[in-house]
Amino acid sequence: MTTQLETARHPETLRRVCIEPLTRVEGHGKVTLLLDEDNHVKQARLHIVEFRGFEKFIQGRPYWELPVVVQRLCGICPVSHHLAAAKACDRLIGVARLTPTAEKVRRLMHLGQTLQSHALHFFHLSSPDLLFGVDDAVAHRNIVGVIQDHPEIARQGILLRKYGQEVIRITSGKRVHGTGALPGGVNKNVSTEERDLLLADIDRIVAWAEQAVQLIKRMILTSPESHYRFASVDANTLSLVAADGAFEIYDGGLRARDPQGGAIFDHADAQGYAELLREEIKPWSYMKFPFIAALGPEHGWYRVGPLARVNNCDRFTTPLAEQERQDFAAAGEGRPLQAALTTHWARLIELLHCTEAIRELLADPDLQGTDLRLEGDLGSLGIGVVEAPRGTLFHHYEVDPDGLVTRANLIVSTTNNNQAMNEAIRRVAADDLDGHELSEPLLNRIEVAIRAYDPCLSCATHALGKMPLELELLDAEGRRVAAIRRHADGLIDR
Repeated sequence: MTTQLETARHPETLRRVCIEPLTRVEGHGKVTLLLDEDNHVKQARLHIVEFRGFEKFIQGRPYWELPVVVQRLCGICPVSHHLAAAKACDRLIGVARLTPTAEKVRRLMHLGQTLQSHALHFFHLSSPDLLFGVDDAVAHRNIVGVIQDHPEIARQGILLRKYGQEVIRITSGKRVHGTGALPGGVNKNVSTEERDLLLADIDRIVAWAEQAVQLIKRMILTSPESHYRFASVDANTLSLVAADGAFEIYDGGLRARDPQGGAIFDHADAQGYAELLREEIKPWSYMKFPFIAALGPEHGWYRVGPLARVNNCDRFTTPLAEQERQDFAAAGEGRPLQAALTTHWARLIELLHCTEAIRELLADPDLQGTDLRLEGDLGSLGIGVVEAPRGTLFHHYEVDPDGLVTRANLIVSTTNNNQAMNEAIRRVAADDLDGHELSEPLLNRIEVAIRAYDPCLSCATHALGKMPLELELLDAEGRRVAAIRRHADGLIDR
């Protein structure tokens, strides 16, 4: 299953090419390629160069602050962290089931989050490569080019995102970093005036979402050979599913399948995720490498996110999205689709589902209910799992008797995709770069493969044991007087 390129035994003899920074992604990262004198790629790696220690600096904080604090990890998907932390806090106080109003307000919030995030990623970040081609000029291959050449597509993308942000504002109080979810429930319902505001545009929003799916489907099916080949990596998949196997992003059991679609585990309780998954550390990245424990690190890495979810689920509960899922499944001819660019197809099917599900929820009178929150008794452990736009998101907290956090473990979507992204860029390097004189359009193919996963690199970097650090002491003339370096393994050079 693994498509590793030959590892460079003597990297000092090879030429190093660095793509830095990665563009049109959230956060900071780079890719390094090692090439021999004939331009054969000997090594390709995705490096995450940010370091953010949320798991450490929330220690000692009271648990009730977590839903608000941890969403500062990200300005793109704060609602996902907000809800995962809130679900973990529900468990901390012994609330396993919310009131109908609280659960439906949270679900509506998460649907709005997924809608706005998918619209942002596809229309603003990835559509230039798909509309213009990966070899298009850099000055044109961007959102400005989309606005100039395809103004209606750009307009619909902007308004789809705006609608999702309005759903978030109404359910959480703010478009970014809201405070709607609390341990045990929510702090507000959706008033009839707010419901009517969202209902006024929802039919148009659904229609635009359906048009977006048709757009990406035409792009892929008109040249399936190239789209199915590009950055295609056979991977295990992981996602939440509903009890009946339906698509689910807020709650449910964990399902993992192998590259052929066979079951690894199914409907596993997310509260036991730590028995199912492990994480390893590699010295060249601040991002961890998760894997399925039963398969080990070499064979147990997996993919999460839209492609995994649409491949994994048995059906969508909304009719338009379900019809599109059937067309998507038919394209795989009995096998899960694996190519990076088909992720965009899956992403827009999810976007369509979100618009349909929002329309259905807005008709539910429970949104105007007044029973918003349940109380419980404080325990010591809380785990919350949701499907963020980019994939499965785990929040795990342990607290002392005073409710202060003693341990935190966050496995975010991009971290879950770490090895899959590395395998994707190795596939591109082997198929498209190896033996060629490198150029900007060729290097852009690496970035296109990474962008398909919509990585949120800020979210994905947390504490990894000992952080490498180098300090220098300079005199007034700038001469080095002393230096000390701590390596990632903890060893210190003076």
